[in-house]
Amino acid sequence: MAKNNAQPQKAGIAGLFRHQIMIPIAALLLLVLFNLIADPSFFKITLGNNSDGNPVLSGYLITIIDSGSELAILALGMTLVTAASGGQDISVGAGIAIAGSVLLRVLCGTETSPETLHAPVIVAFLVSCLVAMLFGAFNGSLVAFFKIQPMIATLILFTAGRSIAAWINNNQLPNVNERSFSYYGTYIPGIPIPTPFFIALACFLVTWLLLRFTTLGLYVQSVGINEKTSRLNGLNPELIKLLTYILLGLCVAIAALIKVSRLSTINYSVIAKDIEMDAILAVALGGNALGGGKFSMSSSVLGAYVIQFLTTTLYKFQVKADALPAYKAVVVIILVVMSAPAVREKFSILIKKLRSDKTAAQNS
Repeated sequence: MAKNNAQPQKAGIAGLFRHQIMIPIAALLLLVLFNLIADPSFFKITLGNNSDGNPVLSGYLITIIDSGSELAILALGMTLVTAASGGQDISVGAGIAIAGSVLLRVLCGTETSPETLHAPVIVAFLVSCLVAMLFGAFNGSLVAFFKIQPMIATLILFTAGRSIAAWINNNQLPNVNERSFSYYGTYIPGIPIPTPFFIALACFLVTWLLLRFTTLGLYVQSVGINEKTSRLNGLNPELIKLLTYILLGLCVAIAALIKVSRLSTINYSVIAKDIEMDAILAVALGGNALGGGKFSMSSSVLGAYVIQFLTTTLYKFQVKADALPAYKAVVVIILVVMSAPAVREKFSILIKKLRSDKTAAQNS
C-alpha cells in the first residue's frame, strides 16, 4: 500500500519538474547559489534617502526588480507575438525610441527645455501608445497578410526606427523639467520600492485577467500550433496575429514611458539598445516554444527578471558592457540546444532507460 502511495508522489514530483516555469526557476536558483558562494552581500538591501530626502530601498536585488521591469513588460507582448506568429519582433528597441520621442514631443512641443509642460502626461502617454500600436500594426500586417517572416518584417523598423525617432524632434534632445514626470521611472515620494516594478506588476495582472477571462490565449495558441486547422475551426489567423503585434506595441509604449522618465530626456541611439535580444531571450528562458504554440506568461516574466539578474551579476563582477552579449549568447546556445527535438528525444530515451534499469534492479 505504501508502495502504491509512493508511485503517485513520484509522478507528481516528476510532473512538477516537467512544468514550463521550472526552467527559469532552475536558472534563478543557479544564479542565487553562485552569488551566495561568491559574495553573500549581493543580497543585502538597505533603506536610505534619495536626493530629495525620500526613503528608498537600495541594493542589487532592488536594481534587478527596477531595471528588469521594462524587460518584463516587453516579454508579455513578445510572448504573444512568438506564440501566434512563430517568430520574434526585433524592432521593439527602435519602437521604444519612437514612442519616447513622441511622448517628449507632446510634452515639450517644439521647445528643448520648456518651463511648463505643453500637455498633461496622460495625454502624451496615450498619443505615444497610439503611435506605437500603429507601428505594431504595420509589423503585424507584413507578417499576417503579406506572409513575411517576422524577423524580416520587423527588420524594416529595426533599421529605420531610431532615425524616425530623431526626426520627430528634429534631432533635438528635449528635456522635461517637471519633477513629477520622473516618478514613473524612479520612485514615488513616500514609497521606497521603484515605481517601474508596480507598473510591470499591473501590466502582468491585466494580461493575466485578459487571458483568463477571454479566449484570446486559446486563439493565440491554436493559431501558433496549426494555422490551417484554426481557420477550419472558424478562427481568423491574420486578425489574431495582427492583434498580438498591436498589443506588443502597447507594451513598447509603456516601456518607453519608464525609459524616458528615468532621465527626463532621450538619446535616440542608446535608449533601449539591444533590449529586443533580451526580450527574446526572456521568452526562450521561460520555456516557450520559439516556433509558436503553447506559452506561459508567468514563465516569460520570470525569465525577464532572471536575465536582469544575470546582467546585474555580470556588472557586479566588473564584466564590461561590450562583453555582456557574449555571456548571453552562451545562455541562448544552451537553451536552443536543450529545446531541440533531437536532444529532447535522447533525454527522454535516457530517462526511460534509467527507469527500466531501476525497475529491473528492484525486481531482482
